[in-house]
Amino acid sequence: MSACVPARADSARTKHVHPPHSPPPGGSRRFRVAGADVSAAVAVFLIALPLSLGIALATGAPLQAGLVAAAVGGIVAGRIGGCPLQVSGPAAGLTVVTADLIQRYGWRTTCAITVLAGLAQLGLGCLRVARSALAVSPAIVHGMLAGIGVTIAVAQLHIVLGGTPQSSVPDNLVALPAQLANLHPADLAVSVLTLTLLLLWPRIPGRAGQVLGRLPAALIAVAGATAVAALTGLILPKVDLPSWSSHALAALPDGPVLGLVAAVLTTTLVCSVQSLLGAVAVDKLVAARPAQAGHVKRSDLDRELLGQGAANIVSGSLGGLPVAGVAVRSSANVAAGAVSRNSTMLHGVLVVIAALLLVPALELIPLASLAALVMAVGLKMVSLNHIRTVTRHREVLVYAVTTGGVVFLGVLEGVALGIAVAVGVALHRLTRTRITHHEAEGVHHVHVRGQLTFLAVPRLSRLLHQVPQGADAVVELDGSFMDHAAYETLQDWQKTHTAQGGSVDISGRRPGTRISEPAETEGCRCRPWTPWRNHQCDRPPAAPPPGTDRQATTGGTRGRSRSGPVGKGPGTASGAATAETAAHKTTGGTTAPATGPSTPGAPGTPGTPDGPARSARPAGGELARGISAFHRNTAPLMRRELARLAREGQQPSQLFLTCADSRVVTSMITSSGPGDLFVVRNVGNFVPLPGEESGDDSVAAAIEYAVDVLKVRSLTVCGHSGCGAMQALLGAGHAGPGDRGTPLQRWLRHGLPSLDRVHADADAGTDAADHTGSRPRPHPRLAGRGIADAAEQLCLANVVQQLEHLRAHASVARALRSGDLELHGMYFDVGEAQSYLLAQDAEGGVFDLVPGIDLTA
Repeated sequence: MSACVPARADSARTKHVHPPHSPPPGGSRRFRVAGADVSAAVAVFLIALPLSLGIALATGAPLQAGLVAAAVGGIVAGRIGGCPLQVSGPAAGLTVVTADLIQRYGWRTTCAITVLAGLAQLGLGCLRVARSALAVSPAIVHGMLAGIGVTIAVAQLHIVLGGTPQSSVPDNLVALPAQLANLHPADLAVSVLTLTLLLLWPRIPGRAGQVLGRLPAALIAVAGATAVAALTGLILPKVDLPSWSSHALAALPDGPVLGLVAAVLTTTLVCSVQSLLGAVAVDKLVAARPAQAGHVKRSDLDRELLGQGAANIVSGSLGGLPVAGVAVRSSANVAAGAVSRNSTMLHGVLVVIAALLLVPALELIPLASLAALVMAVGLKMVSLNHIRTVTRHREVLVYAVTTGGVVFLGVLEGVALGIAVAVGVALHRLTRTRITHHEAEGVHHVHVRGQLTFLAVPRLSRLLHQVPQGADAVVELDGSFMDHAAYETLQDWQKTHTAQGGSVDISGRRPGTRISEPAETEGCRCRPWTPWRNHQCDRPPAAPPPGTDRQATTGGTRGRSRSGPVGKGPGTASGAATAETAAHKTTGGTTAPATGPSTPGAPGTPGTPDGPARSARPAGGELARGISAFHRNTAPLMRRELARLAREGQQPSQLFLTCADSRVVTSMITSSGPGDLFVVRNVGNFVPLPGEESGDDSVAAAIEYAVDVLKVRSLTVCGHSGCGAMQALLGAGHAGPGDRGTPLQRWLRHGLPSLDRVHADADAGTDAADHTGSRPRPHPRLAGRGIADAAEQLCLANVVQQLEHLRAHASVARALRSGDLELHGMYFDVGEAQSYLLAQDAEGGVFDLVPGIDLTA
């Protein structure tokens, strides 16, 4: 019993309160079906009816077996399965397997095999191994479906021409010339008409096409061919549905044990993989629908296996075909707007009604029309899109071998061949490593493409020793794996080459790739936790005394390790350059020269700690390396999205105004990408008041452009901890009223209202008035913890003050009055990597910690 359910029936928690003058609520709730589910069920039924008969015809099973499987798949799998909108039934992917079983063991034993396959699926569902089935390479799955499609198309071609198919593809190909010489015009005419209607019906232009296109093309094709055949009096084989009283049911399996086991495993594999892949595809289709279409839960794959197993047990017991998820019907169900599993179940009920009441109409359908329909379905299973995908991922060999194996050997044999080839291709890629060496402008480049294992150590060692002693060398590792043997070989050569006066620059594809780690950088543990690739992990060594040689080891982009003597490459610098770099200090994203005590950020300024000494490596080299890394690693992934943005133009939803501090990465903090944010950055995230003598048109222009032209819906002012501008304001680093000062000092005047706000709030025991004297202003504060220092207090007050400045801008005021814009205040604690949002309804400004959100909900 659940812990949240009372154990006693008379518990107070079980009493339900209802109005005193109304009767208590009734017992059972009425079963309701949404209108969208009803219309979707009708649409799926109209597709399923002819396809079920056609697949039964293609397998050689009794035609009622297709209707039984469609009904059971809709009702049983629809009720129990874990994918609410997936429609199950007789699938084209099972046609070859079922036809082979009927040829070998007969129909009743095939039904027993279906029952055993259902039991196996129940076992797999209870073991919760559904996710493991998705580990099969997509190239194998696509190849299997393509092979089945080819087999179906070749077999049905004989029925289209008026003949009888053989048991295998080679036999059908051999018999095809004789069949062409002895074709039946009536069957061929009905087949051509069916294919023509199937092809042209979705392409009817204009408004008429929009209206008529709601009817499924499969139903129109079969109905049209049936009507023409009946009106013209064509004599040709038609659907024959014997009485249900003579319908054959399952019997005890009869045949060799190993053969029956292989048959059960094959049926289980094909049914399970096709159903699970179909469920994943349905999830993608549902996610792509508009939000107003209704929320549908994601698929539970283990429950889907249980539902498919139960459906196969019932279908096999009632003399039906094997059941699996069907892509055509499922996509039609999603497109028709279904919102629950009721549409799938109702479609099964409609199939039952049709099987009982529409037998005379169904018996008018020509077999050639059904064969043409199934042949078209088989040809669609050979997807050009899948071929392009496997070609792009260099898995065309796996696809081709699987397809050929299924066509010429069988489904199980073809899949086994595909798996073997996929494993071989993976091992080949793991062991295939290309190592090249060339010299450019006096620098020797060794490029390693692929995984670096012990098998590649002899070639690596040979090419490394071709680098002359004392030369500059660059080793680029373009792979994601290096074993211990390759690591030691590369490390030993690097130490030897450096000791002989050479320099080595080793770059890795992943952040943190490092061969040797100097003592200065011990403890650096960079990891690829973000998409950005230019994080500098090395701490530069202190400048040596003048005239002293040193071994300089500096870090580069993406974890590069460089070593070598002074003057041997871009990673080193003279003592003069280092001293010049050390004479500058960082202030809130700005670097100001140390010109005197009044300069913000200068050594000795109160509240401004001296920043770490910077490396004197040339900035141009780092910039070029970063751009090169972008071109190689990120650009291929972003090119399609950036091309779309280039076509459509920018349509950001937010204006984000923050400090120029290099530690504040807006895209990382907000999990945004290109086109999401319109960002304005300046020292101190100030918004100058409009009309001031020392105003700044650039910030005002950005605000006006974002609000009036781009129509952003929200505007955020973001401050951050450790802001150098706030520290400079506290240290009187701004220019006085009559003092021109430096550009930085003049800019910091825009923070004086924030400073006044803090000083007014600091008057304990008095009512702190704002700059207009209109009302008290409580202290801005952080929820959950106290204020760390005066700089943090000023930063919070500055965010609140800049929001007031924003309201003074005409474009912002208009948008606020019309309700088209929201203002937000934000504080980012760099050290804690935590963001706080200003509460909209809290007086004085309370910054609440942003709570965790379940992104899967």
